[in-house]
Amino acid sequence: MSACISSSNQKEALSKEEEAKLYLQMGTRYLEMDMLKIAKQNLEVAEQIDPDNGDIHNSLGALYERLRLFPKAREQYQQSMALDPSNYGVKNNYGRFLCERGNYEGGMALLNEALQMPLNNRKWFVYTNIGRCELVHGKMLEAEPYFRNALKINKRFPPALFEMQKISYHSAKYMSARAFLERYLAVAKHNAETLWYAVQTERALGNEKLAEGYKDILFSLFPTSKEAQQLKLIVN
Repeated sequence: MSACISSSNQKEALSKEEEAKLYLQMGTRYLEMDMLKIAKQNLEVAEQIDPDNGDIHNSLGALYERLRLFPKAREQYQQSMALDPSNYGVKNNYGRFLCERGNYEGGMALLNEALQMPLNNRKWFVYTNIGRCELVHGKMLEAEPYFRNALKINKRFPPALFEMQKISYHSAKYMSARAFLERYLAVAKHNAETLWYAVQTERALGNEKLAEGYKDILFSLFPTSKEAQQLKLIVN
């Protein structure tokens, strides 16, 4: 990807803002691909070129969070909000970050701010994060309407479908849990958790053959996961 901006003529043709945006786009893309080392290199270059760009600091916050450097992530999110208070994306990210670290009130306040911003055209992300914030604090009944609101806007959003699979299972709505899994698999791939819930759901429905099939997939694809270990304990 460095070839994209390798020549001096190309660099001269770009303004500093444009060059920083290019590095930001590459860094964000590498972050999505879980190529964290290369993402870090590109985002740090973007920050050097344009240190007052709130989007860059927001992406650095997400990067440091993935690297489990939580104090640095917090610092980057705060800097992003200071530079661009109208950025609903960082309010969404930082609100979720706070919720996951026990600051329910602070996290929910930021998430609700993001939800109310008229320019926010990706509200399904915020609804899902609010729902997850409620779940982190043991509020399953309060969480469910937020996931449903997310799916009203974007019926193919995998994180909301996955959360509804779990909620349906824990509410003993096993046919609903199966249906949400089917919708999830139409847009995303299995992970260890979806497979674990699939096994438990089919067992609850009395379909042991299908449950065994899901268990085999779990053991094959995610043999070291905690979900696989839990099932092995049950089997043994």
